[in-house]
Amino acid sequence: MTAGTNHPAHTAEDVRAAVARARSAGRRWAAPGARERRAALLRWKRALAARAEGFAQMIASETGKPVHDARAEVLLTLVHLDWAARNARRVLGRRRVPSGLLSVHQRATLAYRPLGVIGVIGPWNYPLYTPMGSIGYALAAGNAVVFKPSELTPGVGALLARSLGEALPDHADLLQAVTGPGSTGAALAGAEGPSGVDKVAFTGSPGTARKVAAACAATLTPLLAECGGKDAVLVAADADLDAAADAIVWGAMGNAGQTCAGVERVYAVESVHEALCSRIVSRARALTPGEAYGPLTLSSQLDVVERHVKQALVDGATARLGGPDALRAPVLGPVVLSGVPEDSPAVTEETFGPVVVVNPVRDMDEAVERADASAYSLGAAVFTRDRAAGVALAERLGTGAVSVNSVLGFAAIPSLPFGGAGESGYGRIHGEEGLRAFAAPHSVTVRRFAPAVDLTSFATPREKVARAVELGRRLHARF
Repeated sequence: MTAGTNHPAHTAEDVRAAVARARSAGRRWAAPGARERRAALLRWKRALAARAEGFAQMIASETGKPVHDARAEVLLTLVHLDWAARNARRVLGRRRVPSGLLSVHQRATLAYRPLGVIGVIGPWNYPLYTPMGSIGYALAAGNAVVFKPSELTPGVGALLARSLGEALPDHADLLQAVTGPGSTGAALAGAEGPSGVDKVAFTGSPGTARKVAAACAATLTPLLAECGGKDAVLVAADADLDAAADAIVWGAMGNAGQTCAGVERVYAVESVHEALCSRIVSRARALTPGEAYGPLTLSSQLDVVERHVKQALVDGATARLGGPDALRAPVLGPVVLSGVPEDSPAVTEETFGPVVVVNPVRDMDEAVERADASAYSLGAAVFTRDRAAGVALAERLGTGAVSVNSVLGFAAIPSLPFGGAGESGYGRIHGEEGLRAFAAPHSVTVRRFAPAVDLTSFATPREKVARAVELGRRLHARF
């Protein structure tokens, strides 16, 4: 797919001007307070809901995904924006915190203040839902935003910024969209000199994230990076295999496999591996590519998918469904592989296509070990009829999010943070952590009365200070 031609390629100068406009708008946005922002964001949310079909059509036209998938993406966006708007005051507002025995004479409070202007660099696979996980939460926290959508989906970014200006005409410059190639995003991150943003939220490949991080480092601009995954599903011997197969096929093939937290690896206990493979193949074969899912949005990704599948077969894997012949543009057929060596690219690298690897393991201990051996650590899933055992396995996994008896269960729960570590990046969006990611803690103490022994005054006799310090030491040594 290619980007539209009706969107400008903004330069570094254009980016800096957009940041300046956003900063001015951000001051007006932050001043009234959280109650007013809540009401305004809910007005915008209602406007987005009223225009949901237009957004879905734009997403579908730019990505190639079926419109029914795009409609679901819009709904998820509304769910998260609603939660951020309604919960920002509770999460970020000033509250009293314990002062402790040593400072009982002080009243201590904590609040979170806006950072200023947030630069958001979005992806093409979910061009509305994913960046809004930063945009919506950043706005709810009192910031302005400059959004650089993928060069493949500029229309979504432009439409989003325009919709806010139309819904909130008093805050028309609060969300600025800058479009163009990768150089525009690099300029937003500061690669061509400081852009003026106070934080960058990036979604994309680990390689690009490193370049963005290097640009941000020049001005010590903080970065939140979400860089993809190689998510695994663990299937126990007692699992409902039909439910597991249904979820695996949806998680692996949905959006043509172009989901950062989608299913790419499956580890099934040997006693059920063959039966699970049979069920997965049956469901995947029943899919109609082009209806169930669309084409690869980034045409060059086909080279990666082909390399992974062909190398897996060279390494001794078995194609249970599909294979190199199924990988024909524009819409690839589903591919199910088994017996793929753990050092093969189809296991170690992000494939980002309608391909799933289903390997057998001795037991769930080996499944956990293999799942955690990946350089990525974004999400995972566990299937077992024993829910307590499933939760115990989830707690052992090193990923940022785990679903038990479902896949991507966390995506529609806005109170849950989302993010990973390693090649999956760092930082969190969504939930309370997602709001705090775009705010700075602000501590205030108020002296209520004079303490019996003032440790912060030279006028206090040294003997009294020494006795107080010794008393404190003894208390800590005892308790």
